[in-house]
Amino acid sequence: MRRLGALIVGTVLFVTIVIPVLVVRWDKSAQPARGVPPPKPVRAGGGEMLQIRVFLPNQGKVLALGLEEYVKGVVAAEMPAEFELEALKAQAVAARTYAVRNMRQFGGPGAPDRADADVTADYRQQGQAWLDEAALRSKWGAAFERYWEKIGQAVDETRGLIATYGGEPINAVFHSSSGDRTASAKEVWGFDCPYLKSVPSPWDRLAPRYSEIKEIPFSEAERRLGPEAGVVAAAKIGNGEVAKVLARTDSGRVERARVGSKVFSGAEIRDKLELRSANFVFEPTPASRDVLIVRTIGYGHGVGLSQYGANGMAKEGRDFRQILSYYYTGVSLKNIYGE
Repeated sequence: MRRLGALIVGTVLFVTIVIPVLVVRWDKSAQPARGVPPPKPVRAGGGEMLQIRVFLPNQGKVLALGLEEYVKGVVAAEMPAEFELEALKAQAVAARTYAVRNMRQFGGPGAPDRADADVTADYRQQGQAWLDEAALRSKWGAAFERYWEKIGQAVDETRGLIATYGGEPINAVFHSSSGDRTASAKEVWGFDCPYLKSVPSPWDRLAPRYSEIKEIPFSEAERRLGPEAGVVAAAKIGNGEVAKVLARTDSGRVERARVGSKVFSGAEIRDKLELRSANFVFEPTPASRDVLIVRTIGYGHGVGLSQYGANGMAKEGRDFRQILSYYYTGVSLKNIYGE
């Protein structure tokens, strides 16, 4: 009888505890892209908040931060603090969405090659920029208190909000300015994304770095593009056409161009020649000069939220919800705290 009782108890425990644990583990590994679950706040910084682990490449360490604190540091690092409040709010939602999409607590992949971090502050490669208060005091000087309060207001008034599509956090990419139109994900990265479509962005024309003319010596261009491009040899022919745009995307960016005797994609030329964008033209080179002259429009990859476009829309009276729904087609806002 005792053995029978023990067997019954053991069976109950297995059914009620062990099997559910196994099911949960299988579900997490098999369905990492589920909808955003309600967060489980943890004690940190004297109050309850959701934590995110951020890898700081310049310090080689991982820092645990409250999610909203992290978002403040991203907005302060990524967007000029003098921008309109509604533009800063849009940036806050984009930054928070990026974080939640990557956080392991929400089923995200975490930071690449860092099992101990959710995101990285290596914005040049694979993350968002982030600055702490000390760095911002140095950056802003006497304006620190005013700017920090403004950034805090933008984050507080969008607390917990993320942009979603089909119930999932979106890939909330953004850039400085796009020119007359943003680019679609298809033309830049080769895949269709329903919320990353090309839209007009006329406000970008007011960006201080909207256009740039860059002069690159022919020898330097050949070094960057490779000797097989034959840039110097093409220049010696003297017909004035060392480089030529061959095709453009729907948003006006360069799809293919010939430099010297070789054809490159616009993205390759942007990367190799370190141009601000793939929206560029080759200007005629004077006979007395040995330089490749390139004029670019916009700054960044051009996909998703245009920061200067967002500021222009805010100046016209649009709020952050209108800005986000304009640059991210068909998205909805969701509060991860259920507020």
